[in-house]
Amino acid sequence: MNRTASNRYIGRFAPSPSGPLHFGSLIAALGSYLQARSHQGLWLLRIEDLDPPREVPGAADAILRTLDAFGLHWDGPIVYQSQRHHAYCAVLDKLARQGLTYHCHCTRKMISAAGGFYNGHCRDLALPAENAATRLVMDRPVYRFHDRLQGDISVPGALAEEDFIVRRRDGLYAYNLAVVVDDAEAGITEVVRGADLLDPTVRQIALYRMLKAPEPGWLHLPLALYAGNKLSKQNHAPALDDRQPGKALWHALDFLGQEPPPALFGAGAAELLHWACRHWRLDRVPGRPNIELKCADSSHFQRPALL
Repeated sequence: MNRTASNRYIGRFAPSPSGPLHFGSLIAALGSYLQARSHQGLWLLRIEDLDPPREVPGAADAILRTLDAFGLHWDGPIVYQSQRHHAYCAVLDKLARQGLTYHCHCTRKMISAAGGFYNGHCRDLALPAENAATRLVMDRPVYRFHDRLQGDISVPGALAEEDFIVRRRDGLYAYNLAVVVDDAEAGITEVVRGADLLDPTVRQIALYRMLKAPEPGWLHLPLALYAGNKLSKQNHAPALDDRQPGKALWHALDFLGQEPPPALFGAGAAELLHWACRHWRLDRVPGRPNIELKCADSSHFQRPALL
């Protein structure tokens, strides 16, 4: 786990190629980008192609085209999780040697019948690896953490104490493992992402501490909701229009409480980002996890007047 020796701010955006970017994706990308640029830092890009069954062919390239059209240019080479299995395997081998992982044959149905959280049933059974998931021994759970925007966050004890999966039964590496390994190696100093990932943060912090890796700061941006649901690829949120980035960027800045000038509505991406980089104010971003939109289409939605 190597981290850069400098004190430079390093942020990142890490979309999964399960579909095109939508307005919710833009909020996370723009917020993390502006937070990095406001610190004269680096903004890295990682494609989280860790789960092939969920990937949409061509989605990764489409994401890159959209970021480019919106002027959100990243620093350094793109990292693809599909090319980093060796790093995840090395960390799992290290944890196994320390007695911090074990194999589990429990199914989702069994866990659901036991109350919804895994109860450690297989921890001391020394089961074989065949057809088994790998779980992390959670002997030092983390129950709370401080988020720079959301404040002090606490999670239920059952969630914090659960021995969570780090490699799935099908052999694929789990998100909580990969994101920590990747962020630690990249030297990420602050993780800026959507508030839907507040709960698993305690698991990731626990893994950072097991690996004795420097912990980043945390900043979870509000989620855009429509009809009570998060804007997401699974909920068929409309894709961003690469031909009209200015309008969506203006709306995203407005959503983030930055009060972009009406005269800039529909301006080019470069002009809007130039303004945004000079005027970014984190204290204006709504400090609540969810905001309901009046329309799912970012080209003409209206957010609530009172944030």
